[in-house]
Amino acid sequence: MTQQEINKAYHRITGSLDNRELRDAFGEIQSLIALSREYAFQDKLDELQETYRYMLRYRIEGARDPMQEKIYGDLLVAAYELADRIKQKVCDAESSLAYYNNRRSRHLFPQVSLPELHARLLMHSDTDNQKQYDLSLASLFHLIWTSDPCTAEESAAIKEILCDRALPFTAGCQVVSALILGLLSSFDREKLLLLFDAASLPEEAEEVRVRAMIGILLTLYVYHKRAPLYRQVETRLAILSESPGFTAMVQTIILRFILSRETEKITRKLQDEIIPEMIRLNPKITRKINLGDLALENPGEEMNPEWQDILSDSSLGKKIEEFSELQQEGADVMHSTFIHLKSFPFFRDIGNWFLPFIPGHSLIGGAAQLNSGEREILETMLAATFMCNSDKYSLFFSMMQLPKETREVMISQFNGQASEAIRQNKEELAVKKGKVEVITGQYIQDLYRFFKLHPNHPDFQDIFTLPLDFHNLPILSPYIAHEESLATIAEYYLRKNYFTDALTIYDALTRKSSDNDILFQKTGYCKQMTGDAEGALEAYLRADLLNTGSKWLIRRIAACYRTLKQPAKALEYYRRYEELSPGNLPVLINIGHCYMELKEYGEALKYYFKADYLDGKSHKAWRPIAWCSFLTGKYDQARNYYHKIINDQPIMQDLLNAGHTEWALQNIKAAVTYYKLAIKMENEDFQQFKKHFTLDIPDLVIAGIEPTEVPLMLDQLRYALDSEQ
Repeated sequence: MTQQEINKAYHRITGSLDNRELRDAFGEIQSLIALSREYAFQDKLDELQETYRYMLRYRIEGARDPMQEKIYGDLLVAAYELADRIKQKVCDAESSLAYYNNRRSRHLFPQVSLPELHARLLMHSDTDNQKQYDLSLASLFHLIWTSDPCTAEESAAIKEILCDRALPFTAGCQVVSALILGLLSSFDREKLLLLFDAASLPEEAEEVRVRAMIGILLTLYVYHKRAPLYRQVETRLAILSESPGFTAMVQTIILRFILSRETEKITRKLQDEIIPEMIRLNPKITRKINLGDLALENPGEEMNPEWQDILSDSSLGKKIEEFSELQQEGADVMHSTFIHLKSFPFFRDIGNWFLPFIPGHSLIGGAAQLNSGEREILETMLAATFMCNSDKYSLFFSMMQLPKETREVMISQFNGQASEAIRQNKEELAVKKGKVEVITGQYIQDLYRFFKLHPNHPDFQDIFTLPLDFHNLPILSPYIAHEESLATIAEYYLRKNYFTDALTIYDALTRKSSDNDILFQKTGYCKQMTGDAEGALEAYLRADLLNTGSKWLIRRIAACYRTLKQPAKALEYYRRYEELSPGNLPVLINIGHCYMELKEYGEALKYYFKADYLDGKSHKAWRPIAWCSFLTGKYDQARNYYHKIINDQPIMQDLLNAGHTEWALQNIKAAVTYYKLAIKMENEDFQQFKKHFTLDIPDLVIAGIEPTEVPLMLDQLRYALDSEQ
C-alpha cells in the first residue's frame, strides 16, 4: 500500500468513529486488514464486532444495562486503538515518512532503556562532559518520540525523569517535546497523561509546565472526538484546573496561537513592502544627508534630524511603527529573518528544534574557542525574550561562521545595541508580560519553525494550518467558557480581523447576556465585515434598543440599510445622526445619496451644497453635485462642476459624465472629446467604456437625447478612434 492509500483508509476509519458510526468503522478496519494483509489483527476485530452485536441485541430486547454507555465507550476506544496498531504496523514496514524512518532506525542500534538514559543524564550533568549529556538527551528524545504506546513501566520511568530535580531543566523540556511530537503522530493515552504529570510540576519547573500545557491543548484539539472517551483525561484535566494560574495560562496559550496566524502576514509585509521600500528610500537618504561629508567633521552623538523627516514623509515610517507595535505585542517578527538559517548541522537532529537555548551546549562550546566577547553575546542572547530558542542558535552559528575580524566587529555592535534593547525589553516585561507569556511565545515560535522550515516538514501534520479554536472544545468549556475569558479571546480575534472566529464567540455571549449593547454591536460589526448585511442590521438594531445614543451604531445601521437598498430607512438613521452631530461631512453626503436614490434630487442638492460649503479641501461633494445637477436639468451648473473636477483628479466616470453634460447642451464636439478621453482612461477598451455608457442611456433620454442618436454617437466614436490609430 502507498502512504496515500494508508492515510485514506485510516481517515475513513477515524472519520466513522468520530461520527460514532461503529459498524461502518468495523467495515473499514476489515478492508484495511485485507489490503495490508495484516491478518493477525482479525481476531481482535471479530471480538469487538461480537461484543457490539451483543450490546445491540440487549438494547433491542429492552434490557436495561447500566454498563451500556461504558461498554460503548470502551468499544470506540478499542476500535481507535486497533486502527492505530494496524496503521503503525503497515507504516513501520513501508512508509518513507520521517517518523517511521526514525522508528526503523532504532532497530539498527543497541537499545538503551529509559532508566539507563536517566542514569547517564544524571552522571554527565554532574561532570564537565557536556557532549555526553547532549548525546544522551538526544537519544532520550528519539526514544520517547518514536516509542510504541507506553507501557506502565515506561510511563513510570518517564515520570521519574520529569520529576527528578537533580536533572537540568532541559531534560524535562525535551521529554515534553518528544511526547508532543509523538502524540501528533499517533495518539497514546499514556503519553497524554504524562503531559498532565509535567504540567503539574512545581512552579520552579515553569518552562516544562508551560510546554506541557501547550502539548495538552494541542492533543485535545487534534483528537477532540477521541480524547474525551478516556475518563482519566477528563479527571486529570479537572484536577489540573484547580492549580493556581491554570485559566490564565490556557488563555495566554490560546491568544499566542491566534497571534501566530499573523506570522505569514508579517513575513510577506517585510519581504514585499518594508525591505523594498527601505532599498528604494536609501538613495534619497544618501542625497539628503550627504554621506560623503560626514568624514570631514566630528559629528558627535547627535543624529541627523532630517533622517526622521525623510522617514516621516514616506509610508515606510508608518509601516515600521506598525511593525514595532506588533513586536511589542509579541508577534513573530523574526521568522522571515531566520528562514534561511536552519541548515546548520545542529538542526539535523529533530530534537534540537525544540531545545531551550543553553550557552553550554557542546556544539556551541566546540564551535570555537570562545573569547569574552563571544561569551558575552551568549549571555545577551540568553536574556533576549523577543527571540525564540531556535533563532538564537541560528544567530550564534551564523556569527561563528564569519571571519574572525568581521565577527569581532559584529559581536561588539550586537552586544552594545542588543544589551540596551534587552534592558528595555526587561523593563517592559516587568510591566506587561509574565514569565508564562514569554515561555509560551518562544515555544510556539519554536514549534512554528519546525512545522514550517524543517527539511522534512511535509512529513508532519502542520498544526498551524488548523483553526486551533480551543475555546470551541467541549472538554475545555468548563474551564474557559466563562464570559470574561471568552470576551478576551473574542476581542483578540476582532483586533486581528478574524471576524468569523470572533463571531462564534459573540453569538454565544449574546445568548447569555441579552442586555449588553456592546456585545450586539460587536456581533453586528463581525457580520458586516463578513458580508452579512442583514445579520449585521439585526444585531445593530438589538443594540440600538439598548443604547439609543451611540452615534457609531446609528451610522452602522444607516450603512446597512443603504447596502440593503433601503434608502428611506437609511435616511431615517442618518437624520438621527445629524441631530446628534450637526455638520458631519460624510453624513451630509450620505443623506444626499439617500435622497438621490429616492429620486428627490432637489433635496439631495441641498445637502450636497451644504457639505461642499463646510468642506474647504477635499471637495468630496463636487461629483454628486455635478451628477445631481445633470439629473435635474441644470446642465450649465453640471458643466461648471465637471470642469472643476476634471482640472483636479478626474476618473473615467467624470469624463463620461462630462460628455453626457455637453451632449445635453448640444455641444456634440465637446461630448466626443470627453468620451474619447474616457476611453483612453479605460486603457483604450471601447467595449468596457460601452458598458458604462449603456447604463446611462435612460438618463440621456430624460435629458432630451433621442434614442436613435445613441448608436450614431457610438459609431462616431469608433470612427474617431480609428482615425487616431
